[in-house]
Amino acid sequence: MATEDKPAPVSHSYEDALSLEALRALAHPLRVHIMNELSDFGSMTASGLAERLGESSGATSYHLRQLAKHGIIVEVEGKGSARERWWKMAPGGVTIGSPETLGTPAGREATELISREWQQNNERRLTAFLRYGLDVMGTEWSQAATLSTSHLQLTKDQLAEFGREYYAMAERLKEKWREAGEFTANDDDIDVVTASEAGPDGPVRVQVQFNAFPLIEGAS
Repeated sequence: MATEDKPAPVSHSYEDALSLEALRALAHPLRVHIMNELSDFGSMTASGLAERLGESSGATSYHLRQLAKHGIIVEVEGKGSARERWWKMAPGGVTIGSPETLGTPAGREATELISREWQQNNERRLTAFLRYGLDVMGTEWSQAATLSTSHLQLTKDQLAEFGREYYAMAERLKEKWREAGEFTANDDDIDVVTASEAGPDGPVRVQVQFNAFPLIEGAS
């Protein structure tokens, strides 16, 4: 499982998936929350994360160091000071669920915890949009959003192809916007703008939630 900043689907290579040691290091609810905040809203400091998550800066600082130890996050170069370090997601994001880690009880347990925390975060973000999006952003932004569910009858190879095509489409659009000078979401030095801070027409931080999976309930 993966995302650009979080997990890779089965259609992605697992060559760069987290090792069992790194996977177990990430499998802590607060560490996953920290990773989600950095992924969703860009670089932050330990004190900034502490304020957002209702934790002490000592706790967030400790967990940031553990995540950095395993290459899940990296320090932002040239920003902050020795006392106030800025952190961001490592390039390439995070991939979990390799056959090697899923082949061990510890790996399966860690993968389940991380996946569950990711999904709960996705649900929180979507619920916030459904409740407040219209009031905060207005009708045009709400209509520009897409919430869609489709059902297909696919083989496992077709499902993997579906995922590959989705990621290829996302990369094609990002490249198109980069060439037009309209895409800056991956620049290290930009300030992320959220919906509550945005002007009427400027770019805001967007989370793309795309789920494609076989329905298990009722399967024999």
